[in-house]
Amino acid sequence: MSDYILVLDEGTTSTRAMLFASDGALVASAQEPLTQHYPQAGWVEHDPREIWDKTLACAQSLLAKAGGAAMIACIGMTNQRETVVAWNRETGEPLTNAIVWQDRRSEPFCAELRDAGHEAGVQERTGLRLDPYFSGTKMRWMLDNVEQVRAAADAGTLAFGTVESWLVFKLTGGAAHISDASNASRTLLMGLEDAQFDESLCDLLGVPLSALPKVVDTCGALAMTDAALLGRSIPITGLAGDQQAATIGQACLSPGETKATYGTGAFVLTCQGGRIPRSANRLLGTVLTQCDGARTYAIEGSVFVAGSLVQWLRDSLGILEVASETEALARSIPDSGGVVIVPALAGLGAPHWRADARGVIAGLSFASGKAELARAALESMAHQTHDLCAAFTADGAPWATLRIDGGMAANDWMAQDLADMLEVTVERPGFVETTALGAAMLAAAGAGLYPDLASAAQAMRGRLTRFTPSMTDDVRRSRLDAWQKALAAA
Repeated sequence: MSDYILVLDEGTTSTRAMLFASDGALVASAQEPLTQHYPQAGWVEHDPREIWDKTLACAQSLLAKAGGAAMIACIGMTNQRETVVAWNRETGEPLTNAIVWQDRRSEPFCAELRDAGHEAGVQERTGLRLDPYFSGTKMRWMLDNVEQVRAAADAGTLAFGTVESWLVFKLTGGAAHISDASNASRTLLMGLEDAQFDESLCDLLGVPLSALPKVVDTCGALAMTDAALLGRSIPITGLAGDQQAATIGQACLSPGETKATYGTGAFVLTCQGGRIPRSANRLLGTVLTQCDGARTYAIEGSVFVAGSLVQWLRDSLGILEVASETEALARSIPDSGGVVIVPALAGLGAPHWRADARGVIAGLSFASGKAELARAALESMAHQTHDLCAAFTADGAPWATLRIDGGMAANDWMAQDLADMLEVTVERPGFVETTALGAAMLAAAGAGLYPDLASAAQAMRGRLTRFTPSMTDDVRRSRLDAWQKALAAA
């Protein structure tokens, strides 16, 4: 048997399968786009059948390239977090569209809970805020508004899960209804110290505990695939939410090590080791890993709009043909001409947590063109990250360096701008898709290809490029002043 690791990487805009060698080298990949459904303002949905069908197709494509299922040692999986799927556990069929992490429809319920004084207690228990971002309130919305979901709950056939839970259920032919601890910690339904979902939190949100999966480790012998799907039964040995997987892929496994992923959104995590994070500055506490029942935690700040801002400039405004144009456009001008973008197109995440905020483009003049807009869009990544950096520092978790990844991290101009605005060295790995690499590390450790996760991370991480600060203080201050004025308008 080969030591190939098959990674299933289920993102917001696409689903991928990636084949890794045991040393972390990428061997092959397959990718399919996912259809985004926007039924009304603030609502975002996916079709769970499409997620499953395209995931299976990508996996089967890579098995053919690998030479068959016998060449695969194990499977690792990473996924868009907080997205909720509801299905019938007897038929294995979804009951409605998945509600995506970006969706804001459960804000009225969150407001009810906040007004009733529950937020402080919930944050103390779960590390999370009462915000539509998290999975539990999406489950409650489905129960209240989708007849098939409520009927399944009444009949005892309802299964809820985040995307990894849905895919494992399908891959195992319905034999395993599980969720790893990193994804479970994003639901509002599990305390950071709890081994399983908590009945009192479920009662608060009105979610039946019986519909939820079993919480398992992020690495180990987690489940076995149905032999009929992939040609033989293959062990699933690594599961993690995408941001935890990226943190692992960046080898941020010791307290204080920090990564930022710039994908659809932007997500910063600082490892806290075995210490449960308690934020006084509107950041989140989350499970980073759980191996043999022992947890490592992280403190996290989430920005809702990053790469999706560039996608919006391209697809909705038509000022770009491809996203990669932004780097050349940013370099073509000395500054943004006073244009500042606050990309609150889906509200503002950490540390502001304003679901009612809306996007702002400030400082426009007749001299403003697509170069100014493109540069302002890239600058907004550093501005949002700077807000997070200040909050992390206030919580006693300052950044000595920042390890970046995700699709946007390939942009050299943006990487340098981050270093300049944050006044820290920015490190970028040669392989920027560290989310998938982290899932491969988890799977490799879980399958026994390495003695532990730290050994897998050390062996599988590649070369680095470093960006060091070079901006003058007055330019930085001017940028931040303009950002704060635009932020107030949002």
